[in-house]
Amino acid sequence: MHLLQASVSLSVFLRVCSERTKMATTQHFICVVIIISSLSGVDGYDGYYTTLADQCRFSSWDLSDLEYIRSYWFNKAEFIRFNSTVGKYVGYTEFGVYNAEQWNKDPAQLAMMRAQKDRYCRPNVQKEINKILTKTVKPVVNLMLEQASIGGQPAVLMCSAYDFYPKMIKLTWYRDDKEVTGDVVSTEEMANRDWYYQIHSHLEFTPKAGEKISCMVEHASLKEPLVIVWDPSMPKPERNEIAIGAAGLVLGLIVMIAGFVYYKRKCRVQVSVPKKSMVWSLDIDAAHKNMKNVLWLLNSVTMRCDKTAMKTPVKQLGHEYQA
Repeated sequence: MHLLQASVSLSVFLRVCSERTKMATTQHFICVVIIISSLSGVDGYDGYYTTLADQCRFSSWDLSDLEYIRSYWFNKAEFIRFNSTVGKYVGYTEFGVYNAEQWNKDPAQLAMMRAQKDRYCRPNVQKEINKILTKTVKPVVNLMLEQASIGGQPAVLMCSAYDFYPKMIKLTWYRDDKEVTGDVVSTEEMANRDWYYQIHSHLEFTPKAGEKISCMVEHASLKEPLVIVWDPSMPKPERNEIAIGAAGLVLGLIVMIAGFVYYKRKCRVQVSVPKKSMVWSLDIDAAHKNMKNVLWLLNSVTMRCDKTAMKTPVKQLGHEYQA
């Protein structure tokens, strides 16, 4: 049962006017004070709240069971009501019964209240239906391989639609542009608890080379059906992982080579010549400048990087260089 409250916060507060010294059961009367406001922050008469609420109730889209209800409340208790289906006022307390009898004797009052269903409820309800209940949100569709074909077992594809509104939706499988009716298992539309829905459909199949498998989605938010074709190549997330791994490998090699070059340029090479029992420390740059001497030492040279050599003088064939 849908309940439509007045869009304008139309709260009519009734102030009960009674003479405390002359109060009698036959002398009940009320003075209506209309205030367009909300309940919060509004003081009642002598600390009490008396309110009026208009309601439009319906449960069918064609509004065939639409009814208008006006309720009068005092201290959170309803004491009188007009229902368009009943067509008259009904009291629930002694005070409400008395006033219902008085108001039901007035034909003009009853005619005005009976007309409220078509004058007030019907246009406002239809406006709310057009504004809210016909709102549509396009689904987000995803098609993925849930289970690969291993050991002769069939593969499983899953077509999912997320965050769509309204609830009604249709998912259809196609193989080579022919509708698939067998080997399909679908869930019901599941609510996300935020006015949106999701649905999942599974297709079991045996892969064939060159075949085309697609999932078609039909929904009120789509001007035409949305068709998603399955790509049997490597899924995009896995391709991204491989690309990231390859880029990391290349970057690592570049850093390693750069470090090696930097290390060799900053090192000093200690050269040992066993035949002459002497040790020469050569700078790499100096060795390149004197290639003849280096070639002469190749047969009997043992090289190692000595960090302490960086602070010692370097001798090469009688010449001394300060590192």
